[in-house]
Amino acid sequence: MDIYQADAFTDKVFEGNPAAVIPLENWLDDALLQTIAAENNLSETAFFVKNDTGFHLRWFTPKVEVPLCGHATLASAFVIFNELGYDKDAIHFETKSGELVVKRKDNGFSMDFPAAPPTPCAIPDGLEEAFGVKLIEAHQNRFCLVVCDDEEAVKNATPNIKALTQIAPGDFILTAKSKTYDFVSRCFAPSHGIDEDPVTGSAHCVSAPFWAERLGKTTLKARQVSQRGGDLLCTLHGDRVELWGNARLYMKGEISV
Repeated sequence: MDIYQADAFTDKVFEGNPAAVIPLENWLDDALLQTIAAENNLSETAFFVKNDTGFHLRWFTPKVEVPLCGHATLASAFVIFNELGYDKDAIHFETKSGELVVKRKDNGFSMDFPAAPPTPCAIPDGLEEAFGVKLIEAHQNRFCLVVCDDEEAVKNATPNIKALTQIAPGDFILTAKSKTYDFVSRCFAPSHGIDEDPVTGSAHCVSAPFWAERLGKTTLKARQVSQRGGDLLCTLHGDRVELWGNARLYMKGEISV
């Protein structure tokens, strides 16, 4: 099988979020897909199979299959457009989160994802100590989104991953308003076997609607301030969020199983 590795949400290799992308002619056994993802040991491995409308796309962390992944969708579209010679303007992906459409736009790629605004909740007991920074509010969706006073607190947080897994099920977004961007964030997904995800498209389906309402704007510039870092442009369209980003090819090769 051919395998590609692309860095998503960046214009440079060694930044953004790396994803493995593996085109398939037919679906393999789920256990084998999971084993390949574990062998790749990246936050996500994407597999796709061509269908009548586009492609059926699935995503696997080293531990589990997930219902939505932004950076591996972006990496898959990058590979389909740039490496596989796809000549249409848009790619239609059939996924566990419904149809996702990716288009070439402004020298990058625009992804149409479902918005998932969070609702206010109490800050979980022990979470402030687990992150090691002051938290001012919390909101819950499929992620627990917690807000800091400023972006330096987000950058300086030193989370205790073991403590996070014991505090609440699910994953965490640590976020704050930014002076350079509209907002910054970091994402931690220990329940999916990922201590810190470098750049997380699905998390911005939660954080972008939150900050859009808070800041009174529908288009926001976002930066995920992980060690690798990555940039996104987020635009709200009702119950959908358009995520714009770019990607760069790091590697292509062949695997044997």
